[in-house]
Amino acid sequence: MARIETPRRVRGTQDIFGDEQRRFARVVEAFEHVRRLYCFSQVQVPVFESTGVFARSMGETSDVVSKEMYTFPDRGDELLTLRPEFTAGICRAYITEGWQQFAPLKLTTHGPVFRYERPQKGRYRQFHQIDAEIIGAAEPQADVELLTMADQLLKELGIAEGVTLQLNTLGDAETREAWRAALVAHFEAHRGELSEDSLTRLEKNPMRILDSKDPRDRPIADSAPDIDAYLTDEARAFFDAVTSGLDAAGVAWTRNARLVRGLDYYRHTAFEFVTDRLGAQGTVLAGGRYDGLIGNLGGPETPGVGWAAGIERLGMLLAEPVAEAPAVAIAIEDDVAVGEGYRLLRELRRHGWSGEMIAVGSPKKRFDKAVKTGAEVVLSIRSQNGTLSYGGRGPVDALSRLSRLLPPGAAPLA
Repeated sequence: MARIETPRRVRGTQDIFGDEQRRFARVVEAFEHVRRLYCFSQVQVPVFESTGVFARSMGETSDVVSKEMYTFPDRGDELLTLRPEFTAGICRAYITEGWQQFAPLKLTTHGPVFRYERPQKGRYRQFHQIDAEIIGAAEPQADVELLTMADQLLKELGIAEGVTLQLNTLGDAETREAWRAALVAHFEAHRGELSEDSLTRLEKNPMRILDSKDPRDRPIADSAPDIDAYLTDEARAFFDAVTSGLDAAGVAWTRNARLVRGLDYYRHTAFEFVTDRLGAQGTVLAGGRYDGLIGNLGGPETPGVGWAAGIERLGMLLAEPVAEAPAVAIAIEDDVAVGEGYRLLRELRRHGWSGEMIAVGSPKKRFDKAVKTGAEVVLSIRSQNGTLSYGGRGPVDALSRLSRLLPPGAAPLA
């Protein structure tokens, strides 16, 4: 008989369990807590969209669209793509589902996203993100709100130390047009020294040359004109309002004038929270203002700003999580007491106590097994002369409260 071959986990995916799952859950719980503090509403959008949603939002020439998207035709020959990020799908829903009537909207979501990348530490082909967006608010206060929220999330997780908020302005449309022309002139003057990739970017997306890691490009990119010389008065005032708001909120930041977003619909604020604790994968949370995106998708011109962060990457920065333990463990030291164990477990859970019952193996060893669960309180139930008796180990106040759940006439635990 032929040996049955066991299917393997697909490269770049992960099965999340144990310590990794505890880290994952901690990030999501903190995100949900902070979401409520900032009065954001939670939304869910499809895992896949028409390919055009992402091609138009992320740019046909971007690495994500040209190299990293999971795209496939369905049975009706419509081209679909597994989402590589959340913003495009949320903006599509804003247009198609009539969400404009509720603007400004403060929205969050989290879940799996997909990119065909080379797997490495902290980088997967299916990974998970948390995402926050404010749509329909053109004022710099929205940028400050989102950045303050991100800063508080990192503090809530206990990972803010060693993480730096890098901030830049991309200006308004007039600023970007003037700066782009200056960059093109600068790079054209050094065309013969640029890498092949940057020569392609020069024709399609010259701002991306500033991001190049190629050593041939770095001296040219570093000597490129700064955006500050091209800021309009309105763009400068917007950035000043963002930075003064962050100062007032107690959010530390540093200027990174080389932080850019290549697509034309990006405006004003761009930011990244970065650390050197993750090796090459130094960005833990990033975002910016995308005032032209919804218009680019065919909707009304609508301002927007948002950020996203990888759950796995944030989890890598967490302190060692403590394994979950039940609040109460019940040791059934006589098999005739199993039914009472079920009843008591139900009552415990109805009153908000987490509980486990140890009713297998040698009755003499069940109490020790219950202790090893790490429970705050360990109860024992045994039969003496046909009558059930109860014992307990744990804090006196907890034993006193649990005594109220015992049958009438039972001796108190403490």
